[in-house]
Amino acid sequence: MRGEVLHYDEVQGFGFITGADGSQYTFTRENLRRETAMRKGASVEFQAGGVQAHDVFSIAAQTATSATDAGTNPAPTQAGSKAAATPPPAQHFGRSSEPAEPSDLWGYFWRGVTQNYFNFAGRARRKEYWGYCLFWTVCLLIIGGIGLYTDMDMGGFDSDISGAITVGLCGTFLLATLLPSLGMIVRRLHDIGLSGWLSLLILIPTIGSLIILVFALIPTQARENQWGPVPAGVRI
Repeated sequence: MRGEVLHYDEVQGFGFITGADGSQYTFTRENLRRETAMRKGASVEFQAGGVQAHDVFSIAAQTATSATDAGTNPAPTQAGSKAAATPPPAQHFGRSSEPAEPSDLWGYFWRGVTQNYFNFAGRARRKEYWGYCLFWTVCLLIIGGIGLYTDMDMGGFDSDISGAITVGLCGTFLLATLLPSLGMIVRRLHDIGLSGWLSLLILIPTIGSLIILVFALIPTQARENQWGPVPAGVRI
């Protein structure tokens, strides 16, 4: 079936296609036939399976490849014709050029404060959320320890501005990680099929944090939802 790409996020590896039948289909980078940049508005061919598009490839890229092959290759023999009739095997988009997604706890934290600093879209599996929380807490304790040691060494606790360095360092860290931490909560809520706006519950003293804690303990929704496919590494 022919269609048109409505959107494709290369970071998340997730996009949408409008088919010739007027229906909307989702696809991931694993559904792409070959390495090609899927820009918005590109014409594509794909196989429809429910609401999922499979074996997606760009019509323009296919035409260019065919023209190149026709100009450089001799006329195929009978055996060559049979080989040409067999479609090439599907390849994973970007596997050779893009770094693999982290699967260790530190990798999840580092990705959260770098690549996903302003990311409030997509999904975050339970392991990713708790890996981020673990190293966020470790970093806060280390920074607080450095501040305490510096204050004690400078005699800061014997003055009117006791603990100023500790408060300053910890406050800076909290402000610097506010957006990635909020984004992680939003993506965790998306992962269990809930709206990211529920993250505002954390503003309710005490009970709000407990509600978010309960949400964070719920396993990944083992199917694709409106915020994206099942995160990599999750067993379905």
